[in-house]
Amino acid sequence: MPDDALATEARTDDGPGAVQAMMARACESEEHGSQFALLLQEALPAAERLDAGALRELAPLLKHVTARFARADVPIGYRQRVDRGLRALLASVDEAYLPEGVLPVHDTWAAPLRERVRTAPSVELTRFVRHLAGLSAPRPTRTWHRACVTLADEAAAREDVAECLRALAEDEPYCTREDGPHTGSSCGYHYVVHPYHGDVARGAVWAAALTGGPEAVPRLQALALRMGTSGRDLYEGPKLAGAAINALGAIDDPRALEALWRLRAPIRNRALRKQLDTALQAAAERQGITRAQLVERTVPAHGLGPDGSVERTLGVHTVRVAVEGAAAVRITFTGADGRALRTAPAAVKDGFPEELGRLKALAKEVRATLSSERARVEGLMSKDRVWPYAEWCEHYRDHPITGAVVRGLIWEFQDEDGHWRASLAAPGGEAAHVRLWHPIRAAVDDVRAWRERVVDEQVRQPFKQAFREIYLITPAEEGTATYSNRYAAHIVHYRRLYALFRERGWQTNFLGRHEGGLNGEARGEFGGGEWRACFHHEPVDDADWAIEYAATDQVRFERRHGRRWREAQLADVPPPVFSEAMRDVDLFVGVTSIAADPDWADRGEDRHAAYRREAGFGALTASAEVRRAALERILPRTRIAGRCALDGRHLVVRGELRTYRIHLGSANVLMEPDGAYLCIVQGRRAPGTLYLPFEDERLSLILSKAFLLAADHKITDASIRRQIGV
Repeated sequence: MPDDALATEARTDDGPGAVQAMMARACESEEHGSQFALLLQEALPAAERLDAGALRELAPLLKHVTARFARADVPIGYRQRVDRGLRALLASVDEAYLPEGVLPVHDTWAAPLRERVRTAPSVELTRFVRHLAGLSAPRPTRTWHRACVTLADEAAAREDVAECLRALAEDEPYCTREDGPHTGSSCGYHYVVHPYHGDVARGAVWAAALTGGPEAVPRLQALALRMGTSGRDLYEGPKLAGAAINALGAIDDPRALEALWRLRAPIRNRALRKQLDTALQAAAERQGITRAQLVERTVPAHGLGPDGSVERTLGVHTVRVAVEGAAAVRITFTGADGRALRTAPAAVKDGFPEELGRLKALAKEVRATLSSERARVEGLMSKDRVWPYAEWCEHYRDHPITGAVVRGLIWEFQDEDGHWRASLAAPGGEAAHVRLWHPIRAAVDDVRAWRERVVDEQVRQPFKQAFREIYLITPAEEGTATYSNRYAAHIVHYRRLYALFRERGWQTNFLGRHEGGLNGEARGEFGGGEWRACFHHEPVDDADWAIEYAATDQVRFERRHGRRWREAQLADVPPPVFSEAMRDVDLFVGVTSIAADPDWADRGEDRHAAYRREAGFGALTASAEVRRAALERILPRTRIAGRCALDGRHLVVRGELRTYRIHLGSANVLMEPDGAYLCIVQGRRAPGTLYLPFEDERLSLILSKAFLLAADHKITDASIRRQIGV
């Protein structure tokens, strides 16, 4: 129907004729998407006031305008309200009619519903699809839930939405360069769902969850991972991931809880993490427990036995997947001769490829859970969490994966008289309560004794505990009251800093020459989410776009009050929270400071040289003091003990050619007697099988340099020999 026909057929009365004229005028602006939408918005209220007979008379016009609007290039912010209005009008006059644009024309994920509409249209199916498209909120109401299940059954569409979910989770995405853009933009980006069809896609996700229940869990989890993790670069990703997360939260089944648990580690998006927390909180409330209890009770065991292993017989070989310590998961293959192999023999590879693939996938899943549990349990260091003894035994000590983490840690057990006693193993009898030991609560002599014991027994702790850094409020911080300048005025590599923020779970904005991009604030939550540390930083160079270096500034603390955060006095922050937050900040500065960059001296730059020398060889931080304490216990057990001595801030190493001073904070090396800087770039691993009580790259680097320089006459690297003067 051409535009002039619309106009000439318009009647002059105030009813249908006026609506027809307004819509004709709107269609004249079809090439100007936003104007087209605005004019239709003016026409919709008039159309909604018409009686049923007048609307039936306008049905052909409404269908025509709806189709033109569906094909027009209209910004998403203008489109949604008009779409809903036009579709509601059409539904009131022709319940069986599904307007063009409700389902995408080409997207593969919608093919099952689209094919049903084409080959077997029905009023029930149209009602169901319109119901899906009517979902605009992240979490639908219970009324929407009930109607969705009823309409899906009336339309016999359960299998269709299950297939839609599969396609959303697994099918290849579209690329705007190859498949055409969503809008007039020529930028290239990938998408699974056209932004015009986000609502109906989220509706399909929810319908699949509500009708499929536990059977939908694996694909909901896959969809959340696909659309919600960094690096995917998928348009509309977070919204669709949010639908999958919220739908998982609505499924009252252990498999859904396990899926939510697994999503906690890979998803870093702040909004999605809030939705994860909301879903877990709702599930916890259904069970009458706290969110923390829910998380620890849903750690997957992956079918492992109490000893952390599972065995399968493949032909004449026994294949064993086992957790070994707090950081390793291994597969071994034992033949009829009793000899265990680390690699799959040909008989297993060729004879049982599918079973072998499943066992390798199982090992990968167990590794991911083990890594996540190490991080989760370490996060408990900032919480004042106390468990009933039986509950701790069930969910920590006796769990096949979590147990591998906790067995290398120091725990405190409370007896019936209320006294706490620290131990590496559970006491022989029953204890009343259990809590994780933190050195900030212990006496200095007790900390020293635990460090000696850990080294003597060569306990490899899953994270620093006995040797954990302690950060107490200083007199200067008592004076500033609300902020700390302890880590201010450092020059850091900004990209490394930003990556480390993300790795440690801190939320931050990205610095750059854009609005708000010159003031950085990273936020990390501690104490079970009741406290938040804020680390301020800003660009230090004059780059037009990419920020290479940043300068650090204050650290402040905030306390949660309902849904808001309020600034807190440093003196009010619980000591474990303050210590753990400052430990993270120390890590950020120590790892990303230009003072720790071994390549800096080769750049011929003098910018920030004074800072680099001061920070690279200056006073020791708490983490460096812990390295010193570890070296005091490790070095006497090594073959270079007679050539090493700890002297203030340095490890002094006496080689055959020269004497060297390795700074315990930066691992930078100075040579005596002139104090010349020695640049050594090498792998950050301690030599051989040297025991270390905890993982620490800087400690490994210091030891590797010490072993190298103690035998400096054997060095073959030409650049090092030249600096030494050989």
